[in-house]
Amino acid sequence: MRIPRGRLRRSRVVDDPGTALATALDRELTGYAVFEPQDAVLLDDETRGVVTFEDGVPVLAYCTDTDRGGADALADMSGPGPYNVDLYELDRSALADAHDADDLRVSPSLPAERLTDDRELVTRTRDRAPAERLGHDDTAAVEAFLDDESQIEAIRERAREEAQTRAEEWGLTDALDD
Repeated sequence: MRIPRGRLRRSRVVDDPGTALATALDRELTGYAVFEPQDAVLLDDETRGVVTFEDGVPVLAYCTDTDRGGADALADMSGPGPYNVDLYELDRSALADAHDADDLRVSPSLPAERLTDDRELVTRTRDRAPAERLGHDDTAAVEAFLDDESQIEAIRERAREEAQTRAEEWGLTDALDD
């Protein structure tokens, strides 16, 4: 992912990445945030996550270490704080090419959901998101998952196997139904 260097607007070390997401939302930032998790800050690691914004609403996510985008990038970025976070401002036109990358897109509230436990921030982000962006919400992915009976059966099977293993560990095998 190529994004031109923006104008640095804020640089902080925060315990909760939600602080930076809320700042971007409050300032209606068009630009991006660079997140460096604790491991990168303390161990001089190269892990960085980037979340872009239009008017404060997240558009895409990318992890430089794993070269993954979207929800996968957010999973790679999540972890215990602190985070070094830099917020950069850019013209909307400078982000146009990057925002065309569907494989990097995230639903508006997904960064807040994955990187913080702040339910109010999730709601505020959804409320601020343009209606056409809400169509990219995780609802479609959840519905597709629920429609895939083989995935649900695989989860059930793993749960049965785990229950069997725990029952054996605790000496309760005679209490299980076959």
